[in-house]
Amino acid sequence: MTIAPAPHTDIDLFSDTVLTDPYPAYAALRASGAAVYLDKTDAWALPRYEHIRAALHDWETFSSDAGVGLNDVVNGFLVGTVLGTDPPQHDTLRSVLSEQLAPRALRKVKDDIEASADKLVDALVTRGEFDAVTDLAAALPLSVVFDLIGLPEHAREDMLRWADGTFTVFGPMNERTEKGLGVIQEMFAWLGTLRAEDLKPGSMGRAIFDAAAAGKIGQDSCVPLLAAYTTAGMDTTINAIANSIQLFATHPDQWDALRANPDFIPSAFNEVLRYDAPVQAFARKLTRDVTIDDTHIPSGAQVVLLYGSGNRDERQYPDPDSFDIQRNPVDHLTFGYGTHTCAGQALAKIEAHAILRALIARVRRIHVGEPARHLNNVIRGLESLPVVHLDIDG
Repeated sequence: MTIAPAPHTDIDLFSDTVLTDPYPAYAALRASGAAVYLDKTDAWALPRYEHIRAALHDWETFSSDAGVGLNDVVNGFLVGTVLGTDPPQHDTLRSVLSEQLAPRALRKVKDDIEASADKLVDALVTRGEFDAVTDLAAALPLSVVFDLIGLPEHAREDMLRWADGTFTVFGPMNERTEKGLGVIQEMFAWLGTLRAEDLKPGSMGRAIFDAAAAGKIGQDSCVPLLAAYTTAGMDTTINAIANSIQLFATHPDQWDALRANPDFIPSAFNEVLRYDAPVQAFARKLTRDVTIDDTHIPSGAQVVLLYGSGNRDERQYPDPDSFDIQRNPVDHLTFGYGTHTCAGQALAKIEAHAILRALIARVRRIHVGEPARHLNNVIRGLESLPVVHLDIDG
């Protein structure tokens, strides 16, 4: 019997060209096979929806323990963190985050977030011209997350830089990763100076120290959990909101449909997350040999789960390259799936829904200029998106 060679490619998923527009590369990978070896990265890629979702579900085989990043340095950093552990340790750490970030816990802040979104949008509509990234998409999450964590005020100016650095280090050891490692070392060093009394009473950050004092977690888990709060709720939400503004500006028919039926807001945001996922990929390390559609992958190999590719898989979504807010892809991969699904997704939805609801109540059409892409090894987002004009009601 002749064994077919494993599919492989010289596509560099972390090159500037591919990061600027990854979707043609993803289509090529999906056409090549269910599992494709990346010559440039020395790792395997899973580009199809079915196999990515199955891998996320099977944490015992596709392990996050020392395997989420594509370089040994960051995987060493992640030991003992929510992202870099598997159950049972992962479940213990995650319970502290989930207690504060569950939809039930966030009900008490939902009205305040919606009021802040209304105030922000009112001010920007009055201005008429603004940057949808810095003035809108970043402004609300930065304010919300900072206040919820209860960090000292002087840290506010560093949070966006820390969040960007935290995600880009998950890539291979390229220039972006090297620069990001310096940033997260700075962040961890600063977080390590904090004590319970430095965080506002009743805040999410203070709750971490309270959990340690109660013996629910070890004292050495406080800084990693603070880092998870400080960064995980920022970049993904910011880029999802910015992506939504760009998509609705360039798909005015979908904006009209959303304005005609505000009940589509959850569906519309799900479609934004599917169509242009702010989180494009995470890696895992195999704990045993696996075979995926006749392709053998050995134990110990690193596997890149391409969320952005799975979200555009024609096997899962009809006409996947079209943006359609009535699709309602609740099964998109952007927030992950299974044990490591994003703990902060409920907060992200509240913020994004609030922004969209405030905009559709005031704006008939969004006119934007040329966007500038921000390149990060894992996060897909924009550096800037000038809003040059708004057609407003009244």
